[in-house]
Order: sequence, then structure tokens, then C-alpha cells
Amino acid sequence: MVDNASDGGCFHCGLPLPQPPFTTTIANSKREFCCFGCQSVCSAIYQAGLEGFYQRTPEGRLLAPPPEPPKDIELYNLDVLQQEYVRSSGDQRTIHLLVEGIHCAACVWLIERSLHQVDGVLRASVNLSGRRLLLEWDNSRVELATVLKRLATIGYAALPFDPEIAEGATRRQNRAILFRMAFAGFAMMNLTWISIALYSGADAGEYRQLFHWLGFALATPTLFYAGWLFFKGAVTGLLNRHLTMDLPIVIGATTTWLYSSWVTFSGSSSGAVYFDTVVNFIFVILIGRFLEAISKRHAVAATQRLMDLQPRVATVIQADGDSVVPIRTIKTGDQVRVRPGDKIPVDGRILTGRSEVDESMLSGESRPLQKECGDSVAAGTINRGNPLIIETTATLGNTSLGRIIALVEEAQASKAPIQCTADRIVPWFVGITLLLAAITFLFWVQSDFEQALMAATAVLIITCPCAFGMATPMAIAVASGQGARHGILVKNGTVLETLSHINHFIFDKTGTLTRGIMSLQRIISKDDHKTLLTLVAAVEQHSEHAIARAITSTAESHSLPYAAISVSDFHYTPGRGITARVAGELITIGTLDHLTASGIEIDATLTAQLGDGETETVTPVYLARNNRHHAILLLSDTLREEAAGVIASLRQQGIKMTLLSGDRQPVAENIARQLGGMAVIAEVLPAEKDAVIQRLQQQGERVAMVGDGVNDAPALIRADVGIAVGSGTDVSIESADIVLMYSDLNKLPLAAALSRRTLRTIHQNIAISILYNLIMVPLAMAGLITPLVAAISMPVSSLLVIGNAARIRTLFNKRPSCNTTT
Repeated sequence: MVDNASDGGCFHCGLPLPQPPFTTTIANSKREFCCFGCQSVCSAIYQAGLEGFYQRTPEGRLLAPPPEPPKDIELYNLDVLQQEYVRSSGDQRTIHLLVEGIHCAACVWLIERSLHQVDGVLRASVNLSGRRLLLEWDNSRVELATVLKRLATIGYAALPFDPEIAEGATRRQNRAILFRMAFAGFAMMNLTWISIALYSGADAGEYRQLFHWLGFALATPTLFYAGWLFFKGAVTGLLNRHLTMDLPIVIGATTTWLYSSWVTFSGSSSGAVYFDTVVNFIFVILIGRFLEAISKRHAVAATQRLMDLQPRVATVIQADGDSVVPIRTIKTGDQVRVRPGDKIPVDGRILTGRSEVDESMLSGESRPLQKECGDSVAAGTINRGNPLIIETTATLGNTSLGRIIALVEEAQASKAPIQCTADRIVPWFVGITLLLAAITFLFWVQSDFEQALMAATAVLIITCPCAFGMATPMAIAVASGQGARHGILVKNGTVLETLSHINHFIFDKTGTLTRGIMSLQRIISKDDHKTLLTLVAAVEQHSEHAIARAITSTAESHSLPYAAISVSDFHYTPGRGITARVAGELITIGTLDHLTASGIEIDATLTAQLGDGETETVTPVYLARNNRHHAILLLSDTLREEAAGVIASLRQQGIKMTLLSGDRQPVAENIARQLGGMAVIAEVLPAEKDAVIQRLQQQGERVAMVGDGVNDAPALIRADVGIAVGSGTDVSIESADIVLMYSDLNKLPLAAALSRRTLRTIHQNIAISILYNLIMVPLAMAGLITPLVAAISMPVSSLLVIGNAARIRTLFNKRPSCNTTT
């Protein structure tokens, strides 16, 4: 960083110094600051070994003196206060913070590096566009207030993210641009009349000098007030040895103003003034900045719309009657009343009532779903029918809606590999721009100084890397936001790029291609069936497998008292079965191999009762009591209605498919035949699924794994892209890169189409930016474009990129079905 003492700027933020300035010794050199806050922050940054911050401060915005830290910061350690904002799993907690004082990528670097030095901080990830910090910490090692104090030490004030506060901050920023734009517009309109007079002959008359002075009076405040945003960005870059895109704008505007001022003050009769040019292109560039801000806000508004789904209050049933309370005060177990037409404020289970619930905002499913006692409902959905009483199971950030919002924000903050290349190229644009402007000026100055000035200024203004820098993040932000609105949760931008290159889909069978709702068809046994079913259900109630759910459901339908039976020595062998003690008996349940491996002899009289071909359509579960084979339970599952169409769609696209199942080979092959045929790998243990995918990857395959169970988690992590269906377990959803809400397989081709559309949009955006510069820069160098036209053209490329990214939404407007090939 340069020494700002000589140029009158604060060493930290670059603002003018008071007299006397604040001084201290930094890195063995005396430094001057505009306030004690800047002095303290700079000292803290150097003491932490993070002085690289000053070398990384790049494009666009001047650093500001550090904002005031929040008052009563210790209150944020209270669990009651954290409840509204924090997602927790024991002492491991996650929160989104709105950070005031973030200006650029260097701020991102400083915050992340500084917080990673704090013991107990597990993750710190900054979303620059939203000025939000995703913080994960271990509350047993460090408290939230300590982290907030650390941020204040390095110059940032952080508060728990509230969409209303964030929206207010965005509006204030846009309003500031609007005020400056209005001032420039007023000056432009008045200068237009002066320009008309000069161009109509007044430049040769007695009032020539008067018009020049009037132009100077209007252009000067416009340049230094309305154009102050550009001066701030340019000065910041120079102080920190970075060439920002504001620098060419400032050079062009200032050079033109200086030349026009020289003509005015000298009274020269030969030169012309260009105050109107200065004012006009500042006004037009401000319009472009304002339109970009508005367009970006609309393009990525899906996250805000998701946040708007969360009601702020709820009607809680209390001992003395109903009470309307803030949503943050509701606790797990509270009973909430939801009237017809109201949004459901919490995740919960219906205690009383039966109604239709509109879940289209979360899942994209247009038809309301019938809900009754015992069914689960999600926050943000709408009760369309009758009154409901709901028992709260999750609130705020812990609800399905809260987790969706968190995933979308993480995806929008992430970077795809192609963006990393773009980020490295952008800084070179400015240097090339200055070089081309210098060449242009030297070429034209030999014949006409004013022509050289106008041509060089046009080159400085028209060259714009903004579109190139936004090409990837805008596409990813729109894609992840729109995907979330339609039931496709993408966890990071890299996934969208990777999914577009997948050539092999691996499908789990149970719960993915089949409904996962198995039913008990019959019991083969000489014992009393109800007694057997009670014993088996008592064991299976401790498992989450689809077979376990089928057995316990059947027991419940027969009102069998299995839940009251004590179970001990429970041991689950993934992919094989369970052993446990029930009422003094050793119960062994599982596959044929599981019983055989346990030294249990299979009763041939029971297996002989299996019908011809029955083993291809049902899943047999073997039961032994005290190491003697007593029964075979036959269960079956049904294919999802949309499965065949989805598989056919992927087959038409030339994608390889494999059915990977822990079930027996005949059952898996029967499912594959019903789906039109695919490779089958059956009787695979959970640990082996991971190995199967690794083997395919070693053969050069780009593999996507689609699953739903705990035993699919290692495979989902191993695959190039892990896709979990929404009905899956928390473990499988956490392990996946993409989550298909509400188990709708039709969203799988849509997700693939979204990835291809996103990657194509990124390529188109990069092409737009490059093509714009290839066409416009030579025209400006040739003197065929005036500075005003350049100012009008400069924001066009950025607006084209934003508009093209917004077109991703049309993919969902078409509402593609299982045969999507877009």
C-alpha cells in the first residue's frame, strides 16, 4: 500500500485527513488516519498478519471509516435471541449475518481470513453481492458476541440477517445513486440549451464567454458530486495499487473537463468547450449503474420471495385462549392454529383438522395436497381448506423453508470453475483500456488535438469488463433461485457446471425409482401371525428402512401393542439385517445370507411355499427366533408413476443408467425390465455402493448418484454429483449436491436441463462481453463514436448479460415434464 500521508489521504480509507490527523506507527512507518476507528482497525489488521488486505482491495468502491458496532453485543449470546436466526445442532451453530462495511473482494478476504484465526469458528463464507456472512461456530469454544467483536475490531459491524433490514440497505444505496442521477439530469437539461446556443452560432458572438462560464458552473458540481462514486472507486484502486474500471471513466471525464476549463479561463478563441459531454456521459453512466442495480435485484429476487413466504406472527393456543405472538417466540411443541387462507408459520404435525395445503411455493406442485391428522406440514405453505391445529416441530431457520433459503444463499455465494478463469481475466481489462486510449490519443493528436481528446475519452469510457465479471455469478444466482422456487435445491454453483457434463446416472431402487412405501403381502409361518408380527415390529420400530416402516405400519393397522415391548441388544448390519432381544427371545431378521451367516438353518418347508416367479416381484424377509427359522415375510414395493418417463427421457439423451440396489438380483432385474431395461448391480452392501461409483469414475465415467437413504450417503458424496430425493433421510440430503423436493423424479430431467441452460447462458454472457468490446473499441479508436455515445453503450453490455441470465426463468415457464430435453 502507498503512503497516503503525502497525498492527504487516510492510510486506511483514503478520505481527507483532519488537522491534526490521528497518527500511529504501522510496520515501522508513521501513518496518518482520519479517525481513531481507522487507526484501530488498521492496527488490528497488521497485528493479525492480514496486511495483504490492502494489496487485495480491488474494484470500485472506496473504503469507509469503520461503522459503529452493534450496541449490547453480549445479548447475542442469549439462546432466546439466537432462536430466530440460528440453526443449531448441539453446540455447532450456523447464522447468516448482515455485515456493514463490506466494499469489495478484499473485504471478503479480510473477513474470512480473520475469522478463521478465531478458535471455534468452523466456517466463514462471505456473499459479496448480498453483503452477508455465513458463519458456523462451536458455541462451546467461542460465543457469537466474541465473533462480532472480532469483526468490529477489523472494521465491520454485523447483525443477524433480517430481510427487511437488508432490503432497506439496498434501497438506501439505490436512492443515493438516484439523487446523484437527478442532479446530473438537471444539469444536463440546462446545458443542452447552452449547447444549442453555442452550436447555433453563439460561439462566435459576444456572449461566447458567458455561455462558457455558465457551462463551467453547471459541469463542475456535476462532475464532483454526481461523479463522486467514480472518483471514490478510482482513488481506492490507486491507493491500493489496483486499476479499477472507474479509473478510465474518471480520466476521460476529468481530462475533458480540464481542457474545457482551460479554454474558458484562458479566453481562447480557437478552442471549443465540452462541458455538455462531461455532464451527459456522467448522467448516462449513472442511469446504467442504477438500471444494473435494479436488474440484478430482480434477477436474484427468488431468495427474497422465499423469505417473504415466512409469516412474521402466528396464533398460538394457550391456556387462557388464543394469542397472536411473534414467530421467534414459538417453541417446539407449541400448538398453532391456522385459519383457512393463512400461511402455515411453522413446520409441524397436524393434531386436529383435515384440509388441502398449497405447497406450490416450495415444491412447484400446482395441485393442493390433502392433509389430515398426523401428516406433516411446512412453514410458508398455505392452508386452502379448513381450520387446522398444528403441533410445532421446527421454527424459523430450522424449518424446511429456512433450510431451503440457506441452501440457495450458499449456492448464490459460490463460484463455478469457469468463473475463476473470468475473475483472473477481468483485472487486465483496465490496463489494456488505458493502453488503447493512449495509442488512440497519440495517433489523432498529430492532426487534431480535440479529435484526439474525444476519441481517447470514448475509448476510456466504452471499454467495460463489468459484463465479463457478471457473466457467471448472475447466471448461477438466477438458476439457483429459480430452481429453489420449483423444488430443485442446488447447493453450489460448481454442481450446475458439473451436472451438465454427466454421462452416467446411478439410481438407488427403494424410495428413488420405487415409491419406497413397501407393504406386507403375506407371512409364511406355522406360528401365530399376530404374535410374529408384534415381535418383528417391536424390533423394526428402531430402524428407518422402508421394510421397517411397512412392518410397523401393518402392526399399527392391526392395533398390535409392539411399541410397549422392551427391546435390548439391538444390532443393525447395513444391507443384511437386525438382531435383538425381545421379551427374552433372540430375534434375527434379514436376508437369507444374514440368517445363514448367523449359523441358522433355513426351513425348507417354508421356502417351498414361495410361489412360482414370486421371488422376482417381492422381497422376502427371513425371521428366526432363538436361532431357529420360523417365518418368511413377503413385502413388495411399486414403481413411481413418473419413473418410466424419466428413464425414457434420459435414455433418449444418450445417458447411461445403472440400477444399484441392495435387494436381490431377481427383484432388481424385474424393476429394470419394467423401466425399459438398464444395467443392474444388485445385492450390494452400502459400503460397496461407494466402491461401485469409484470404479465407474476410474473408467472415465462422469457419474451422478440418485438416492434417498442413509446407506446412500457415502455414494452421494463419492459421485461427481449427488442427488437426493426430498423424502430421503436428513443424512442423505446433507450429503447430496442437489435435493429434489417432495420426491418428484420429474424434476431430475428438469435439473439436468437447468444445468445445461445455465452453462450455455454463462458461455453466451462471456461471448456478449467479448463481442461488445471487439466491435465498439475499434469504432471508438477510429473516432466514429463520441464520448456521449460511448457512455450510452457502456452499460448496454451489462444489461444484456443481466437480461440473458434472467431468461433462465423461461425454462420453468415451459413447465417441462419427464421428456424434457431443453
